[in-house]
Amino acid sequence: MQKSTNVKKYFFFLLIMISMISCDNRRKDKIADDVTVQTEKALADSTTVQIIDSSFNFGKVTDGEKVEYNYRFTNTGTKPLVIINAEASCGCTVPQKPEKPILPGEMGFIKIVFDSKGRVGNAYKTIKVTSNAKPEFPQLILTGDVEKKN
Repeated sequence: MQKSTNVKKYFFFLLIMISMISCDNRRKDKIADDVTVQTEKALADSTTVQIIDSSFNFGKVTDGEKVEYNYRFTNTGTKPLVIINAEASCGCTVPQKPEKPILPGEMGFIKIVFDSKGRVGNAYKTIKVTSNAKPEFPQLILTGDVEKKN
């Protein structure tokens, strides 16, 4: 009798776990669908943008230093500018996009942090920005030289 009760408890526990996992997957699918709908809506409501800084040369840094910079831009259109994604060409460069839309006439920033550790030599990194701007954001460029530590 004891063995039968344990099997029932195990089966019941397993059933609950499967139910919880399947509910979580549906929630993730809904979130992904919501993001897709928001992205498509943002792209349909295009605006224009003026890039103030499209490239930055940080000069010379020593291996291991971090470089931070804010690329500036202004929404010159009539609709909110939505930055959907900012992606760097290398994992050593991390872009941070604005989370809220940039309203018409406002200035926005895309902050980057470049980690020079192990990157001795000439650095040339690009950042691709996806937004509802037409024409599209140009590629942002980061250059400089990383010198060996003494």
